[in-house]
Amino acid sequence: MAERGIDITGEYPKPWTDEIIRAADLVITMGCGDACPILPGTRYENWDLDDPAGLTVEQVRPIRDDLERRVRHLLDQIGVTAR
Repeated sequence: MAERGIDITGEYPKPWTDEIIRAADLVITMGCGDACPILPGTRYENWDLDDPAGLTVEQVRPIRDDLERRVRHLLDQIGVTAR
């Protein structure tokens, strides 16, 4: 991510709570399966991505690039201009 100018060194996975899900219009899951709370009236999309854990930078780049394409496509769909 540093190659893209994004510092994620202080980031870590955060659990979803019912309150967070209720406040969201759209929830993107990435293989959490039954661990993610599902609430009626919320739009969900599951993006199957390879887990980058233990992979080399060269192996992670295609995963990162795929995720970026998906996010940009989603932003186009919902009418948000990416920077």
